[in-house]
Amino acid sequence: MRLDVILRVLAKLLIPFAVMFALYVQFHGDFGPGGGFQAGVIIAAAVIFYALIYGLPSARQVVPDALVEAMIAIGVLLYAGVGVAGLLLGGNYLDYFVLAHDPVHGQHRGIFWVEVGVAITVSAVMLKIFYVFAGRRRDAGEEAS
Repeated sequence: MRLDVILRVLAKLLIPFAVMFALYVQFHGDFGPGGGFQAGVIIAAAVIFYALIYGLPSARQVVPDALVEAMIAIGVLLYAGVGVAGLLLGGNYLDYFVLAHDPVHGQHRGIFWVEVGVAITVSAVMLKIFYVFAGRRRDAGEEAS
C-alpha cells in the first residue's frame, strides 16, 4: 500500500472520524443504540483499518501488544471494580444505586464505568485477535503445495 497514495490519505482522514464516532456511540449509548461493545468494536476497526493500510508493524508501533494486553486486564478490572465498589458501599454486586448520594446519579455513574470497561476490553480483545491472526506465518508445508 506504500504506492497507493489515495488510500493512505483517505485513511488519515477517516480514522479520526471513526474514533470520534466510537466515542459518540460510547457516550450516547444510554440514550439510543450503542454502548461499550459497539464502541469497542469501532475503535478496534479503526486500528485494523490503519494496519491494513500502513502495515501490521506500523500498527503495532501505534498500539503495541503490551498495551493491548494491559487494556484487556484494565477493562475487566474496571468492570469488576464497579461491582466490588457496590459491595463495599453496602449494596449488591453491580448495584449502582449506592455509588452516589442520589440513586439516579449512582445508576448513571455505575452504567458509565461498566460501559467504559466493556469498551476497553472489547477493543483490546478484537485487536489481540487481529494481531495474532495477521502476524502468523505460513508453515513450510503450505508454501510447498
